[in-house]
Amino acid sequence: MSPEANSPGARSRRRGRTSIDLRRLGRAALLGPAGRDRLPDAIGHVAEAHRAHHPDADLLVLGKAYVLAEMSHRGQFRKSGEPYITHPLAVTLILAELGAETTTLTASLLHDTVEDTDVTLDQVRAEFGDEVCYLVDGVTKLEKVDYGAAAEPETFRKMLVATGNDVRVMSIKLADRLHNMRTLGVMRPEKQVRIAKVTHDVLIPLAERLGVQALKTELEDLVFAILQPEEYERTRAVIADKAATGPSLDTIAVDVRRTLREADITAEVVTRPRHFVSVHRARLKRGEMRGTDFGRLLVLVGEDADCYAVLGELHTCFTPVISEFKDFIAAPKYNLYQSLHTAVAGPDGEVVEVLIRTHQMHKVAEAGVVALGNPYAPVDGAEPADGERADPTRPGWLSRLLEWQESATDPDTFWTTLRADLAQDREISVFLADGGMLGLPAGATCVDAAYAQHGDGAHGCIGARVNGRLATLSTVLVDGDTVQLLLADAPVQAKGDDRTGPVAGQTQEAAPGPSPEWLDHARTPAARIAIAGWLAANPESLKVPESEPRAPGAVTAGRRGVANVVVDAPEATVRLAGCCTPVPPDAVTGFTVRGGAVTVHRAECSAVGRMAALGRAPVAVSWGDEAECRVTLYAESFGRPRLLADLTEAIATAGAAIVSANVEPPSEQRVRHTYTLQLPDAAGLPGLMRAMRDVPGVFDVRRAQHEAAS
Repeated sequence: MSPEANSPGARSRRRGRTSIDLRRLGRAALLGPAGRDRLPDAIGHVAEAHRAHHPDADLLVLGKAYVLAEMSHRGQFRKSGEPYITHPLAVTLILAELGAETTTLTASLLHDTVEDTDVTLDQVRAEFGDEVCYLVDGVTKLEKVDYGAAAEPETFRKMLVATGNDVRVMSIKLADRLHNMRTLGVMRPEKQVRIAKVTHDVLIPLAERLGVQALKTELEDLVFAILQPEEYERTRAVIADKAATGPSLDTIAVDVRRTLREADITAEVVTRPRHFVSVHRARLKRGEMRGTDFGRLLVLVGEDADCYAVLGELHTCFTPVISEFKDFIAAPKYNLYQSLHTAVAGPDGEVVEVLIRTHQMHKVAEAGVVALGNPYAPVDGAEPADGERADPTRPGWLSRLLEWQESATDPDTFWTTLRADLAQDREISVFLADGGMLGLPAGATCVDAAYAQHGDGAHGCIGARVNGRLATLSTVLVDGDTVQLLLADAPVQAKGDDRTGPVAGQTQEAAPGPSPEWLDHARTPAARIAIAGWLAANPESLKVPESEPRAPGAVTAGRRGVANVVVDAPEATVRLAGCCTPVPPDAVTGFTVRGGAVTVHRAECSAVGRMAALGRAPVAVSWGDEAECRVTLYAESFGRPRLLADLTEAIATAGAAIVSANVEPPSEQRVRHTYTLQLPDAAGLPGLMRAMRDVPGVFDVRRAQHEAAS
């Protein structure tokens, strides 16, 4: 199979520029460098493409890099028979046409020298500086002699880590893989399939995430031709049949140009044929293909405001398909892509998709991060703060990848997890209650958000609030959600409770760990690796708990006859108010109620103010000598197995006796327990409350404090 047969986009690539004969470049390379006053003829195409994007570029360094590359690769040949120098030349030309800056092109010319020749990184650094040396090192493969079967995954790990510091590393790798895929026909079929699968699973998703659509679409077509040759041939036949029937898309393009011209909007309207994979997907989705399904209209304008002016004219003069409208200018994609997408129906009823963008947006849409030039160059001569590089190309997905790969020490785990991570092709943004933001893959749950925010600290997560409402950890988040993760070792504010004091006595060791079910809810590699690691280190967590006794709805024991208070009414019956359950040494006051009984309240109880407003005189009250006291506590928790048993054990361990207990039915995943407890000494109450808060799943314990009846 020839390289041309593997490259369905080759014909369209040759339209805009004279075709490049790699064999001619190879012969020129063998002749050696040109004179000192001009560039070698072999890189004339590179120089021309580079100057088209960077008119003031200094090309001397490219000539110097070419001389080193040509000399070091001299005598080496590719499997296709061309001199090896034709490969770095072709890779450099791909990047030059995308608009890469001089440093990237210099490293591209040298990208195989350290790997395949006697040139060392120290030599590259001495001749071309630290940046070029870093880029060359980033794309240099690890030796199979040293790493064996792990060489490929560890090489990709090395490249991704390098990309985290300089995104230009992956730009060179993508161009390198594109040229290798173009010339893959000389390889054995089984090797073609293996390389195509890695390209499909890893390189194409990376090209999509970095926004380099020009490389991504051609890579997709090349992989399509190798992995699905029958579907590829069928798609090519469908496209050929359409070309024979005449381009109906061009007719609508004429109408659009006339409409915009009459509205005095300066715009360039071009037709963009779909690439092979796009046609294949459209055919599977729509079945019968119409003439306008084989391409889109692209409208290019000068300013952002012009994009919306074009949209208004199209929706006014044509029939819009509202469901197809998307505004990626106001809300750009995570890979820097910006455009307005819409679809309109022509006079004959055929629907055509329209992309509207500025020329700069188009450059970024095609070249992605490559179009940024050098994202690390100082702005207006100023160095980044603290000498650190300010990297605008470090999106959330790359940061997450760099974090979880540190935990995936096993090459097989890393390789499998990397492919699964890159298969998730959409991203959402969720907001944190403290004002921060997390980028997560679509389909992520509260479990993923917990590990993204807290790392291993998320092992102690006991629940979450999503948009202010309690939610299970399995809740799937959507774009724009606000999430608050509740940890067992952090102060948690119960809904409706305005107390903000920390929960004393809690430690991470006392926090619950993840259950095996969390793996079913985790979507991100970071969460899955952390959970699996914790479960492996805590095998006892996998044991099935013994059957638990059914939690009783209410349990009542004997009632205390005499309250431990002294009132200034010797014969009066005394009782402690249930609305605030005072205990020593609370400041208390009493009021006489019907029947002559005296009800004792805590001084800050809301009932005290209400009694005073009714004109009732307070009764002097003091605590007696007895140490015992009775108190009512509310415990707020998330439901889990053995929770009631663990709470009861904590109460018993603290030396308290349960007078009565009530467990309300769960509401919004929250369970409320009400305990009336007899303590041998009121001084033990703070310790008892701390012990109850330490029970996994309990996020708040407080004394009864509610409105009393008038």
